[in-house]
Amino acid sequence: MTRRLLATYLLLTLVVLIALEVPLALGYRNRQMDQLTSGIERDAFVLSSYLSDSLSGGTPVDLGTVATNYTAATDGRVVIVNSTGDVLADSEPSAPGPRNFSSRPEIASALDRQIATGTRNSTTLGTGLVYVAVPISIGDHVLGALRVSYSTDQVDAKVRRYWVVLLGAGLVTLLLAAVLGILLARWVTRPIAKLRDAATRIGSGELSARADIDRGPPEIKDLASAFNATAVRLEELVTAQEQFVADASHQLRTPLTALRLRLEMLEIDSDDANRDDIDGARNEVQRMSRMVDGLLALARAERTQGARPGRLALDEALQERAAAWQPVAEERGVSIVARGGGLKARCTSDMLSQVLDNLIANALEVAPADSVLTLQATTEDSSSGSVIAVHVTDHGPGLTDEQRERAFDRFWRASNERGELGGTGLGLAIVQKLVESEGGRAELRAAEGGGLDAVLLLGN
Repeated sequence: MTRRLLATYLLLTLVVLIALEVPLALGYRNRQMDQLTSGIERDAFVLSSYLSDSLSGGTPVDLGTVATNYTAATDGRVVIVNSTGDVLADSEPSAPGPRNFSSRPEIASALDRQIATGTRNSTTLGTGLVYVAVPISIGDHVLGALRVSYSTDQVDAKVRRYWVVLLGAGLVTLLLAAVLGILLARWVTRPIAKLRDAATRIGSGELSARADIDRGPPEIKDLASAFNATAVRLEELVTAQEQFVADASHQLRTPLTALRLRLEMLEIDSDDANRDDIDGARNEVQRMSRMVDGLLALARAERTQGARPGRLALDEALQERAAAWQPVAEERGVSIVARGGGLKARCTSDMLSQVLDNLIANALEVAPADSVLTLQATTEDSSSGSVIAVHVTDHGPGLTDEQRERAFDRFWRASNERGELGGTGLGLAIVQKLVESEGGRAELRAAEGGGLDAVLLLGN
């Protein structure tokens, strides 16, 4: 954003400079031409008056000396012709011998008692000329004509120097505009960047983040104040929600535990006819207890956003979870194999243990007898670089592509059957939230040879 603002400032400054300097340069050239033409006219009339007496037979004057002296003093060329256009004197003759200028338009006009001024290109000299031609006369009798001309190279050189001055002034102005533009852009964009950072932190779960309201334009300060007010309200709502979930979970645990104990007491005194109903009721109570615990864990997982975790050795972590679940697996005729591969992942031990417990419980629910449940760590390449993939692979019935896409939704289950180890539909949602809280993500893939491969993609 700073670059865009700076580019805008410089573009506007450049447009203003062009709008100002181009007319200045063109006007300067016109003024120089007008000044030169006025000076030439003045000199031409003075010389014409001086030479008229000599051409009328009065005091003789060396015309060549007059022309040469004028050129030496002013760098202008003087051509003097008689009434028929024959050259009497030329301060810068282009060729030796007699010449006639009666065909030159300005000379013809002067011999016709008219003052001729203007500019034209000289094919002889290969340059532009500014000229003034005036008649040399006494009364109504034209004795000849005098032409004073200057090369436009002198004017062009002055104009070029003026252009250089204007260009230098423009560059200095652009440099100053760039410096001021950077300062102004930073003054505007820094509070916006901090506001964006605060919004990002809140989006990642750090609800205590606030924007800076002491710097920047008034509009940005007002926006930051409104953002902070919204953040405060959001934190209050989320905190109230968490408190409600925690209180509800705590309050529900007591009656559910009491209800389970009463059902167990009834089971002792009941006959065989009622035992199945009591067992079903007790299973429902256990399921409700797991659901309450799952809701509380999910609420906590949504707010979990600590510092960047360190690197955890996966060999020991996987072996530990495999040993913890081995007795349950043996009851179901399933064996658990753990291979960490000497790898380390950027995660915490508590998060990984809780996630693996959920995935292993789900896998044992569907794993057939005499199958192997594999816990394995590998490396994979992703768009963000190399990551550590922790696999929990079973050889159960697996899931379809559509089922794998919906598996992380809350309260979604592949079937209505409820297992002994889970079945609330919250386990995978909790897994995803916990993994995301430490910068990773969870995926479900089809396992080779059938079954499901639950993968945790963690930082390296």
